[in-house]
Amino acid sequence: MTAAAPDTGDAPGRDPLSAVFAALADPTRRAILARLAEGEATVNQLAEPFPISLQAVSKHLKVLERAGLITRGREAQWRPCRLDAGPLRDVADWIVAYERFWEQRYDRLGGYLRRLQEEE
Repeated sequence: MTAAAPDTGDAPGRDPLSAVFAALADPTRRAILARLAEGEATVNQLAEPFPISLQAVSKHLKVLERAGLITRGREAQWRPCRLDAGPLRDVADWIVAYERFWEQRYDRLGGYLRRLQEEE
């Protein structure tokens, strides 16, 4: 039995939401996005805090780019990376439906607890 390859979030034909979730599944990629939320940065700047190779950071950036979470510019020799938060809005919209579900569950639980208190 062989071990499954790690999910890199770049499977062909994957729906966009799945690609975003796969990209967000890795803590290094989430840290890169957090850094880019502060402003654009080069690959070298993004790699500084991580104990991994520049090549590994580049692979993470490719996953983020394929998921639509970052864009890379070209300004002479400088290739800044920028956060594109649009796909995060899609994730937030998807989560809202489940937030409503949990709010309804909490409301029912609250009603049940109130009835228990009234019976005491």
